[in-house]
Amino acid sequence: MRSGGTLERFPVLATHSLEQARDAVTRTYLRHDLTAPDEQVAMTLNATTDRVFTLGYLTYRSPATLVMPPTEDNYHVNLTVAGVTRAERSDGDRARTGARASGIVLLPDRTNTVRWSPDAEQLILKIPRTSLETHLSEQLNRPVHDVVDFGFGLDLTSPAGRTLLASVEFLARELDRPGGLAEMPIAREQLEAFVMTQLLHAGRHRYSDALVGPPDPVRSGRLGPVLDHMEQHADDPLTPQELARVGCMSVRTLHAAFQQELGESPMGHLRRIRLDRVRAELQRCDPATVRVTDVALRWGFLHQSRFAQQYRQRFGELPSQTLRG
Repeated sequence: MRSGGTLERFPVLATHSLEQARDAVTRTYLRHDLTAPDEQVAMTLNATTDRVFTLGYLTYRSPATLVMPPTEDNYHVNLTVAGVTRAERSDGDRARTGARASGIVLLPDRTNTVRWSPDAEQLILKIPRTSLETHLSEQLNRPVHDVVDFGFGLDLTSPAGRTLLASVEFLARELDRPGGLAEMPIAREQLEAFVMTQLLHAGRHRYSDALVGPPDPVRSGRLGPVLDHMEQHADDPLTPQELARVGCMSVRTLHAAFQQELGESPMGHLRRIRLDRVRAELQRCDPATVRVTDVALRWGFLHQSRFAQQYRQRFGELPSQTLRG
């Protein structure tokens, strides 16, 4: 991965100063002690923060060592995409990360030491405890009050680990792309929620078995309030988490309920509602003053070619044909 080429639209600092490097990483992520042989670094930090978490790219081009006290409020997920790092934490756990093969999770209540190889590069997530623990509680439909006790090492070669890395890299590419997710807050929030789900599945912790176990039994009729909410708020940025709260169930139970009762996913059902609303709007619009793209975007369809394909599959014609009437 080319230095400076990831999240380059969001530069924080490129410097040879050890002190400046320490200050920039402290402001973006966490306070720490940074040392390097002869105080020589060639650090690049690019990062962006949204409502859910911070995503950044970091390299030191030096055998740097970071000692980080407990953050208390955040989890840090270090995904190594080049070089290696060696890490240890205050409970005695040790981990080695290798390029695209492994990473580590820094817990809010542990001191961590990480030693970088000169060619090491990482994508680093800072996820607030409130965001991750609330997301987990919504998956399980029960409260989570304690720190999620992730194992130190994170296997990026497992199916869930590969998906986690791929989703984070996709998020980084889209944020770099003009017109991408940086300008699409609804889609960005949904992808960030997916990243958190993949992290919870890729890491090992005391909730892992519950996440992959059978969902809660679905009682008949539980989807009524959810379906009404979808109809009334189809133009809002609805997420599975919000729909699960409306139905007083976990996200996993929500998906099971939709498959059991309707034979489709919640987002698939919402997409059909929105397609119907797009069609109704196109049928009453003046093609001289209205563009299909504008109507589609208003109803949450961000990728126009995919939208056109979905529209044609549902209605047997292209949206432009509907607009021309």
